Parts: sequence; structure tokens; C-alpha cells
Amino acid sequence: MSAWIPAALTHPELSNPLVANGIVRAGLANGWLGDYLRDPGGALLRLLGHMREWAVVWGPVVGPVLAAVVAGVVIGRRRWARRCHARLVADARQVTVLAPPTVDRAGGEALWSNLVGLLRPAWRRWFTGQPHVACEYVFSEAGVAIRLWVPGVIPPGLVERAVEAAWPGSHTRVGPAEPPLPPAEAGQRRLVVGGELRLARSEALPIRTDFSADPLRALIGAPVGLGRDEYACVQILARPVTGRRVARARRSARRVHTGGSTRVIGRLLDLLTPSAKTRSARSTTRTGALHTDPQTSLEYAAHNRAVVTKQRGSQYETVIRYAVATLLPADAADTEVRTARDVARGRAHALAASFASYTEHNHYTRHRVRHPGIVLAGRRLGNGDLLSVRELAALAHLPIDEAIPGVQRAGARAIAPPPGIATPGPGAKPIGVTDTGHERAVALRVPDARHHLHVIGATGSGKSTLLGNMILADAVAGRGIVLIDPKGDLVTDVISRLPKSAGDRVVIFDADSKSRPPCLNPLDGGETDLTVDNLVSVFRRVYSAFWGPRTDDVMRAACLTLRTQEGVATLADLPKLLADTAFRSRVTAGVTDPVLRGFWSWYEELTDSSRSQVISPLMNKLRAFLLRPFVRDAIAGGHSTVDMTAVLDGGICLVRIPKGSLGEETTRLVGSLVVARTWQATTARARTPQRQRRDASLVIDECHNFLNLPYPIEDMLAEARGFRVAMTLAHQHLGQLPRELREGMSTNARSKIFFNASPEDARELSRHTAPRLSDHDLAHLGVYHAAVRLVLNGEESQPFTMLTQPLPRAIPGRAREIRGIARRALRSRAPGGVTPVSGPQAPPCSSRRPATASEQTRPANGDRRGQPSVRARNADPRRQQP
Repeated sequence: MSAWIPAALTHPELSNPLVANGIVRAGLANGWLGDYLRDPGGALLRLLGHMREWAVVWGPVVGPVLAAVVAGVVIGRRRWARRCHARLVADARQVTVLAPPTVDRAGGEALWSNLVGLLRPAWRRWFTGQPHVACEYVFSEAGVAIRLWVPGVIPPGLVERAVEAAWPGSHTRVGPAEPPLPPAEAGQRRLVVGGELRLARSEALPIRTDFSADPLRALIGAPVGLGRDEYACVQILARPVTGRRVARARRSARRVHTGGSTRVIGRLLDLLTPSAKTRSARSTTRTGALHTDPQTSLEYAAHNRAVVTKQRGSQYETVIRYAVATLLPADAADTEVRTARDVARGRAHALAASFASYTEHNHYTRHRVRHPGIVLAGRRLGNGDLLSVRELAALAHLPIDEAIPGVQRAGARAIAPPPGIATPGPGAKPIGVTDTGHERAVALRVPDARHHLHVIGATGSGKSTLLGNMILADAVAGRGIVLIDPKGDLVTDVISRLPKSAGDRVVIFDADSKSRPPCLNPLDGGETDLTVDNLVSVFRRVYSAFWGPRTDDVMRAACLTLRTQEGVATLADLPKLLADTAFRSRVTAGVTDPVLRGFWSWYEELTDSSRSQVISPLMNKLRAFLLRPFVRDAIAGGHSTVDMTAVLDGGICLVRIPKGSLGEETTRLVGSLVVARTWQATTARARTPQRQRRDASLVIDECHNFLNLPYPIEDMLAEARGFRVAMTLAHQHLGQLPRELREGMSTNARSKIFFNASPEDARELSRHTAPRLSDHDLAHLGVYHAAVRLVLNGEESQPFTMLTQPLPRAIPGRAREIRGIARRALRSRAPGGVTPVSGPQAPPCSSRRPATASEQTRPANGDRRGQPSVRARNADPRRQQP
């Protein structure tokens, strides 16, 4: 027929269209179509015969080739799919999401709308596929963990930032991907029961998304009561789709609208034998009139609206899998295995049944999965069901109901730092890392640190780690450091991590060390009035409960008198001055001040019993203070061997005075005297031009014990800023601070770092962080988690949250090296190679070597510093113990 038609059409008589049309009809009637119309059965039999003949002739050749091609295509596609999935699994990470105290209901839709941006270009999707993300609810005895599995090809931080943007205040913890169900260890066997959930009806029909209560209640409550070796997981795999996948869903929606089947077999049957329902729906579509009852009409209208609503917006291809695992001993009995399997099946059924709450126009049905543990660990997504963003958000979101038990939640909101916060460097002190989005280090600029830092946190919250990192940064940068540590651990940690090059700048006061400490004599050097005021104020504040005006008067007069004598005066001379008549006569003989002479005249006129009553409150405190060898050597050992001015100009003074070794009052007294001497050196910077003043830090842990100077704290902080001395004041809770000290630190220590606080303190401290961080946030900060509000370029910035970084690894043997270098440097600074001491107050042990020959032959009237020699001072009868 195909050959006859062109020849007929070329005949010259066919110029007439009617003639030509008739001839064509005659040709068609005589061809295969005409035979089929006249005898359909015979035509089909003849066609089958021709095909059989063709198969007999060409089948042995074409069949194997075609089978090989099909097999090659199938195997190649499978191998390529495995390779693409292996690329996704490689370097995959696991993002654990901790829900904030208050969860935004719209957060789920915001998250999945944001992750639509994971779509690759069409050519890349066709070649390597589209990456998917897994949202996993992992159940164990410890509770429920919500995790996101992210392929390695997705850039770091993208999903984390999307989570924190969707739920402000949530925390993310990123780590390498792990199997959702733990594997069996040696001597154990793992029993896993699970399955897969797929949509029962056409994917064009949506599931339920409108709930008055959180639909996750049923899911999270299903596996309640898991034992020690029982685990469960619900895994939701999702990838954004477009193009042909969405077009297929729209075709399915049109079939639902016309009443046709959405399954392949159903469509073939509809094509061959259309049902009355299909014909009615098609005629309804063509004519616009409904020939059904009102109830059916309402149902179709509701379906149509639901389908149209689902088709709007972005779409995800999804699969839901679930599994329950139980770890059993390898030699468990058959009855125990059967019991465990029955329990696991019941829990798995409960997990699957919890998705019944999503039933509306569509619903989920269970499908069996072979080896569910391996399938869940593989996290492979083949063909899935299409869901809208709203439907996926209803399935995978953070629990909204705060009453849902067992959910791992963030104690406090995570807030990103404001723009401009510095990063660690030569001009900034590291304080921690951000706890939102992509982790980055944050720091406090050195000029901003001069506005002082207030740190509050309980023991074990991360306060010492923060201080240690800041001190090490100052040491590396060559800035001066004075650290007062009443616990002892911080100094130990710092010494073991200091660079060796800083050893010659280190001065160590260690109450637990057997070596002789340096000496910081509070009566040596400086202006007399200022020195005595500081010393008396320290004693008065430390012993405030047992200190009266008479005791204050006696000590002030005695200290002023000791400052008038030649040579060095120490606190060890105070008892002798008050109790030894001969020593007192020699010292007061040189007093010219009429007020002091009047005091001593009055003192001499007292009877022995009256004099004892006057000086007893002071004497018992001095004896308790001086009877400790460390205190006697460090405070009353003679000339000061530590120049605090030089320390502030680049030195490192570490004062380790644990309360367990010295007692609480002695620790307070020694630390307060060091603070007083540091403050004298600070105010002495007034004689140095401002441009030549070097930055220094005074770090005081348990600061409420040591701020005992006769100055308001606000004045000290204001003056210290001008002298470029940054004070870091740390303590545990607000109840430790007197009202004046609390108000002064609240106002003038402008940078704040708050670790976990009690509810009472949180209400008070939240005034510095509200509204971004409430008192609830401050009271629920985790370990090493802090709320921060820093001074930025002289102005107070917005508060944020951070995590403190662990200290660098301790260097083996470094503490011993630093201590040795510090001792050698101390001996080189002392006159004659030793630290001068104040006569018989030195300890009787052999920590002080005997005088050398050069010292014995030195003139008795003085040494190279213009002071009496060691031998002369020791031979002076005024130095003998009364």
C-alpha cells in the first residue's frame, strides 16, 4: 500500500482532488487497515505469524544482544547510583538540634522552604543526582535526640544556619555521621524490626497538616519505656524536586480530578475497559455538569481544592522509615529472643501507628523492608512520595509542646554575636567560640578590655577555662599580668601552658611550694601615707567583724612609726614594736611628728594590763598571720624582691594562695595585700606619659575577698582604665558581693560574661541582657556556655551567647621549667644573690643559704643599695625576737 499510493498520486489524471481522494480511499480499503476492519482476528493472526517468522530468523541474533544491552543499562545505572550515593555518604555530617525553650510553630516550614535552595542545576541533577537530607528522631533510654543527616557535598554551615534561622535560639552540634541505630558489640547480637511508610493513595492528595496540638506527641510517646539496650529511630528522607518529577505529580492530579486511576495497571484497565465512573467524570469535565449525588460532589470538590493547594509551592520527594533495635547477648536463649522480637514488633507497630494522625485526604500504609537496620544506616533515597513543604514540615519539625518529655532541649537560646565583634589576634583576647551557625572564634579587643570585665559563674561552669585562655593570650602578647587565684587550679593550668620564652618574666607566689617565695613587703617603698592607708584598710576590711577604732589607731600609728626608722620595716616588726620596750624606745626615738609622739607618750603611760588590752585584738591577728612560714617569707621577708611596676610593664605575677593551705582569712589578707601593692604600682603610672603606658591585666578570681582598698570600686575602675590596667573580676554569685561592690561592678565593669546563674541572680543579671536573653536563658545555660555582652569600640554591644574553648594541651615538664627559670631570675634580682630577710623571722630550715665571704666582709653600714648588709641586719639587736 505504501508503494501504490505515491505512484497513483503521480498520475496526470489526478489533478482533480475528488478523483485523487477516491483513489486514496480505495487504496486504504485494500491495505492492512482494510483487512483489519473487515477481519480483525485474521489480521492479528497474520501479524503474529509475521512476528514469529521474524523472531525465528532474527531472534537468535537480536535477542542476546538486546538482553545484554538491557542488562548493561540496568547494571550501569545501579553502579552509577551507588557511586553517586557513596559521594553523598563520604564526609557526611550529623547535626544534632537542641530545641530552644520556646519553639516557633512556623519554624518547620521556614526550614524546609530554605532547604529548597539545595536544588542543583538540571544537567547536574541528571548526571549525578540530587542530594537529600535525613531528619531522624533517635530514641534511647536517655531520651529523644533530633538529628539532621547532611551529605558531605552540601557546604558546611548551610543546614546549620537554616536550622537556627528557622528556630531562633536553637543550638546545633555538628559531628561526623553515625548509624542511627548502634551496632552490636563483641559478645552481642542485634535484633532489628522495622519497615517503611508510603502514601496509600495518589501522591497528588495531601496528608493532614492542620493540628490544634503537636502531632509529634504520638510519635515521641510511642517508644516510651525503652530499656538500656533498646533503641528506636524514625527516619524521614527528603530531597527537593522539580521538572519531570513535578510534572508526573500534576498528571496524577489530573487523573484524580477526572476520576481515573493513578496506578499503572489501573490506567491500562481504564484504557481498555473504561468504567461508568470514569465515563461520567469525563463527561462531567467536558460538559461542566455533575451527574452524581451531592455527597459525591462535595467530596470531589474537597479533593480538587486539596490537590490544587498541594501543587502550589515547592515539592519534596520523601520516604519514611522506622526501626526498633534490641541488643542481646550472643548466647541468648530462644525464648528470650522471641520475647525481645515480640516487644520490638509492638514498639515498631506503635511508631508506624503514630502516623495515623496525618490521615485526611491521604494516609500512610506500612511496607515491609528487608534488613531495616542496614537500610536505615544506608540512608538511600530512591523513588519516594511527593509532599509539599507544609506537609513535610508537619512530619519533620522540632516539638512545639514544652510538656513533651524526654526531648533533648537547649537550656538557653543561642544568639549570634553582633557585627564587629573581634576575632583572636595580637590586639584581642580570645573568650570563646560562637554556638550558632558556622563556629567562629570571638575575642575582646584590648582597648575595650580597659573598660573591665565582670565574670560570674559557679564552680565547674567554665569560668577558669575562660580566664586561662585570656591570661595565656596576654602572656604571648607580652602584656603584664597579675593573677590572684584562691583555689590554685588556675595558676597550675597556666604555668603548665606558658611559653618557655616567658619564664624569665614570671614571679610565682605558691603557698604549697617548698621553695622560698618572693617577697612583697607592704611596708617597703612607695609614699608613706598611701602605703600605710592601704595596709590598714586591708586589715580593717578583712577583720571587719573584730576591728574597732582603737585597733585601727594602734596599727596606723605603729606602721607610720616603723616607716620612720632606717632600713627596711616589715610586718614582723609590729609585734616587737608593741610588746618590746627596748625595741620601741629605739624606734620611737627618731619620731619627730608631734601626733605620733603624743600617741607613744599615751601608750607608755598605760599599765601593762591596759596596754595588753589595747593591743590584744591586733596582736592575735598578726600572730596568726605571721606564724605561717609562707606568709612570713612572702610578706614579711625583708626588702621586696618583686617590682609590681615592672610586672605591669610586661611581667607575669601568679599568686597561688589556696584557702585549704592558708585558711580563709589569711588567704584574703595575702591576696588583698597583693591587690593593694598592684594598685600602688597602677597609680604610680600617673608619672608616665600616657602613650608610654603598656596594657596590663589584673585578674582576680573570687574578687569579693580581695577588693579591700580604701577607695570606692567605681573610682578604682575609672582610674585603672586611664592607666591602661584592665581588671577582670570573677566570682560565683551575687550574694557574695556587698551592695556597694555589686553596684560599682554592675556600672563600671562594662563587659559582662555570665555563666549559669541561679534564678535569683538571673533576674538581676537579665537587666544587662534583656530582651535578647531573658532570666530563663541565664538560669539554663549549659556547662561552658555563657551569655556575653561586650564593650565594642567604647559602646555596649548587643548580648550574645558563646561556648568557651578548652585550654591548650598542657606541655609535659613545662611547669617545672617555668618554676626553675622563675627561681633563677628571683635570685638574680635579690641583693647578693639571695632574697634579704628580716632577721629571726626567717624559717629555721635551710631554705636560705649562709652568707658568703663577700657578704661577711661588706661594710656594716650598708651594701650596694644603701641598706644594711645581711650580716649587719641579722646582728642588729632590734631584729631579735622579743
